[in-house]
Amino acid sequence: MRADRALEARILLAGSPGGHDPAALWRDAGSEERAAAARVADDLELRGVRALLRGEAGYPPALLDLSDAPRVVFVRGTVPTRERAVAIVGSRAASPYGIAQAGRLAADLARLGYAVVSGLARGIDGAAHRGALEAGGASLAVLPGGLDEVTPRHHEALAEALCARGGLLSERASGPPPYRATFVERNRLIAALAAATVVVEAAARSGALSTAAAARRLRRPVLAVPGDVDRETSRGTHGLIRAGAALCESAGDVLRALAAAEPRGAPAAPADRLREALGSAPRTVDDLARAAGLDVAATLALLLELEWAGLAAAAPGQRWRRAAP
Repeated sequence: MRADRALEARILLAGSPGGHDPAALWRDAGSEERAAAARVADDLELRGVRALLRGEAGYPPALLDLSDAPRVVFVRGTVPTRERAVAIVGSRAASPYGIAQAGRLAADLARLGYAVVSGLARGIDGAAHRGALEAGGASLAVLPGGLDEVTPRHHEALAEALCARGGLLSERASGPPPYRATFVERNRLIAALAAATVVVEAAARSGALSTAAAARRLRRPVLAVPGDVDRETSRGTHGLIRAGAALCESAGDVLRALAAAEPRGAPAAPADRLREALGSAPRTVDDLARAAGLDVAATLALLLELEWAGLAAAAPGQRWRRAAP
């Protein structure tokens, strides 16, 4: 048993709707409550889970944009900065087309230096996580239950893989999701942790649409991938596009939406600087490297990534230009 009961106190706080002071909750808890919290704390420590209190160092600052930011979150691995994260969500009953689109989009964004945030669910979520990892990138899963109860269970291996180059996060200390509405409540965290949200396949009543709604409340870009007009899981995404969501056909569309929403004066990432240096007239790699403040090797690597994302096009004479929109 630990002499320091901070973790146990935070576990009690996560399960107390009206609580605000973890130390007071621990002091006032009965012996059974203390024993249960201690068992959970021992398990979380073995898994390398941290309990981060709202307002302290390490708590994801992006969550503070929520009016109901969790008082404590449980994290395993690392949480990406909001500016370099994109949420990709969608239907559990995904089609092969949707799976392919989610995986390709996640991989392209990962190659451009963006982490992918999703919910570890079947279908689109799982494809997005895998796409980011297979491209050598990072991905974060936000779970509806505790980090000791991966939902769905058959994604336990995927959850472990995420922790090697990303992580897991939940506002619940332990156990499976207590009720169905927990999944929708979780979705606001996915939207808050990302600079933009992309919906890939969603039925008219899909839970993924609640993630898009949360992103809109936070005034963050929402994009949707179009699908077959006669497919049920296209109705939600097409409805989003009709309502003003940006159409997403590639990672380039995501980058354009992020650039439009970015405050002026914000520091630009290398890929963004290179994208700005590209014009309609082809330029040599040396010219582009100087304009973007990069070395030639880094410029060549980024040009290939921008080409994959549909933002750059090669021209004769080893020159490059901006891809036609």
